[in-house]
Amino acid sequence: MANRFMTPQNMSASNYILSILVFAIISAPSSSAIVIDAANNWDGPYEASGGRTLLVEELSATWCPSCAEIDPYLMEVADSHGSRISIVTYHPSDDIDAFQPEASQRRIDRLKITHPDIGSTPSFVVDGGKIRIGPESWPDVQKDILTKEVNNPNPSILKFDIKKVNGAIQASVKEFQNQGNGNNISQLTFLLAEHSVSVPNGFDNPGEDTRDRVVTAIAECNLQNNTIEYSNGFNNVSINDNSCQSGFRVTLEETVSQFSLVLIHERTFDNLTTQDTSANTYGVVEFSYRDVETSNSWNNLLIILIGFTIIGFLWHSYQKTDK
Repeated sequence: MANRFMTPQNMSASNYILSILVFAIISAPSSSAIVIDAANNWDGPYEASGGRTLLVEELSATWCPSCAEIDPYLMEVADSHGSRISIVTYHPSDDIDAFQPEASQRRIDRLKITHPDIGSTPSFVVDGGKIRIGPESWPDVQKDILTKEVNNPNPSILKFDIKKVNGAIQASVKEFQNQGNGNNISQLTFLLAEHSVSVPNGFDNPGEDTRDRVVTAIAECNLQNNTIEYSNGFNNVSINDNSCQSGFRVTLEETVSQFSLVLIHERTFDNLTTQDTSANTYGVVEFSYRDVETSNSWNNLLIILIGFTIIGFLWHSYQKTDK
């Protein structure tokens, strides 16, 4: 049976307007997204706050043709979702990938605890949910994002500031509130994802000369004992005042030209088991400093949506008065 589009003629005005508004809400870039254009001079300090962002984890590889095919478009996807999602990419330590950062392998090992079958590239996992494999699975990834948003009503509140100090970039947790997310042993995790990372010569590379969202550093702070459980890739990791909640700090080199820094509230690595069907996060917030392409496409789309909404309402009113 052919698909039937919902139009003002075959749906009620209220349902039509509701569908338009829902589409507008889920498609609109959020004004609260912390994205700074790297084309401009650093004008910090900056502050990232929130918690409702969903973590979308991708398993990729520089030698993977389908990964190379989809990689250039994922940043556009992230931008179109605004602050609703944070896409990070893990490259494996497989002796073939051109990057093989230890921080990425740490996150892959974490995923394997609850998703032992993960391994194909590219694969996507939305907030600890099902594994979605291949570029053709992206519609399922979008559905997972919407489902997770509906079931994420009370995320943890997170806030960190980021500034330049003595030739380095420093990020520090300033606020953390656990909004009743269970009694599991949990941690705060900083992930550093670098953008426009050059693929070294001499490696199999079916794609472009650079890759995006490559996770190169990680630091984990256990909230129960206020200790650094694991760190790799950052210049320095420390805890001030013996508190992860207000003193967890990471430092990266100022030479990291474009990057995203993600703060996550999640269960500890050691608190996950193979019996867990998911490893959802409790709260996520992201700060990005990278190239930003400005576009009027959303403004044009919003005008079209509003126009169709008005037409739908008027058509429904006309049908009622004409009876």
